Amino acid sequence: MVSAMKTLFAATWWFGRLAVEEAWRVYQQQSSDPLEERLLKAVVAGASAVELDPQVLSVGLGGLPNQLGEVELDAAVMEGSHLRAGAVAGIRRFIPAIQIALRVMQKTPHLMLAGEGAERFALQEGFSPRLLLTEESVRRWYSWYQQQHAPKDVSQERAPGNESHDTVGVLGWGEGHLVAACTTSGLAWKMPGRVGDSPIVGAGLYADDEAGAAVATGRGEEIWRFALCSRVVELMREGVSARRACEQVVQAMLRRLPEVAQHQAAVVAIRADGDFGCAATQPDQFEVFFCRDGQLFSVKPSASSDS
Repeated sequence: MVSAMKTLFAATWWFGRLAVEEAWRVYQQQSSDPLEERLLKAVVAGASAVELDPQVLSVGLGGLPNQLGEVELDAAVMEGSHLRAGAVAGIRRFIPAIQIALRVMQKTPHLMLAGEGAERFALQEGFSPRLLLTEESVRRWYSWYQQQHAPKDVSQERAPGNESHDTVGVLGWGEGHLVAACTTSGLAWKMPGRVGDSPIVGAGLYADDEAGAAVATGRGEEIWRFALCSRVVELMREGVSARRACEQVVQAMLRRLPEVAQHQAAVVAIRADGDFGCAATQPDQFEVFFCRDGQLFSVKPSASSDS
């Protein structure tokens, strides 16, 4: 029962399991902290764990690079109590990008830092530069470079032994408080400087304790144009269930932007009361991992909760 639940974490794709397990572990360790701070640390830790996994080809270390062979990261975090947020875009050589986004929220008057400015800030905050390319990402980039293909979505590709999808979006709910985080290396072989929806408040993520929280994953241009997450949260504010809010917004997106049907665009949401749901343009290929009071389970869009 939602009413008996104390905590809920959610994260996108197969690597969402790693994210929610790490979020739950960190949440338990921070028992002396205020609830809002515990939840924030847990969600950021979950996203960081995915960034540091080189098997994930679309997030952090080992993410597939841009046309020049450079890995560029985008990330954002938002908490729903005071609507605070922090983001970075086009950052190279520093991970976890989500940790840097958190510092932007906590230590600057700004919402986003980009490119060289974000990297300078990371250095000031004690982050050390490192190579983000791996043997696998270099091999794939060189293969593309020889063929000169267009930028592509790697959502249906496989790394050795694993599927690789897109943004990792992580949500945390605890007794009515909400946190959302997104981090990604974006489209493979993208133009240098391209930024998707992930670090954009209202598009890639949104959190408001008075309504709910949502994170998106998939083709960033269309998600950004449709302000996907803010639409879902506003429906939940009106009392629509999380599942129905996600489904209604995805259907509206398909109607207004029919080209999105050719790509994956998905959203996961948790309402302020803990009700959860998800929807996707390609639902058979989308999966969300949840951790409810330590209990792990996965959900396909057609099996989301409704209340």
